[in-house]
Amino acid sequence: MFGYSESPRAYFTAQGMARVGGVTLARAVVDGMLSRGELAQIVTRCLGCPHKGDCDAWLSSPRSESVPAFCAIKADLDALAAFG
Repeated sequence: MFGYSESPRAYFTAQGMARVGGVTLARAVVDGMLSRGELAQIVTRCLGCPHKGDCDAWLSSPRSESVPAFCAIKADLDALAAFG
């Protein structure tokens, strides 16, 4: 979990959204596409997102293979998906 013990739910939500978008956050860090600091920023944005309930509902039954527009980290995930 790369040390995000204070926000594991946000980390796993971000990871779930990333997976839908075809990105593995841990792999992006290992491959050098994302720094640990950038990952921390993504998790922090996810943690502060007002759409947590929407994310939970959407992740329980994804309706597409792209990250939904309401996702606070959509732009980050789309950029990562474009690289890999």
